[in-house]
Amino acid sequence: MANSISTACTPLKQEYDKCFNAWFEGYLEPAVAATPEQRSTHSQEKAAEYEQKCGQIWTQYKQCVANAVKDKGLDTLLDQARKENPLKEPPPIPKSENS
Repeated sequence: MANSISTACTPLKQEYDKCFNAWFEGYLEPAVAATPEQRSTHSQEKAAEYEQKCGQIWTQYKQCVANAVKDKGLDTLLDQARKENPLKEPPPIPKSENS
């Protein structure tokens, strides 16, 4: 796992990555084999589980990164980039040659 933007945030990133990866494995395997109806229920249950297990870690990590971005003066550059190149809608997905 890579380091975060700030050494102060790296332990939180590693904790979050570990939590997310464990959660995602439990999400993905049953979702693939489920019917659409089962998948919807499974998704709702897993969303609640994510919030319970990983949500607080994510919030702490996100705040740490936001502080690091501001401390490094990158917030000004990000604001400038967003003004110059606003992403209002995702870019279209190119059609593959096989479609």
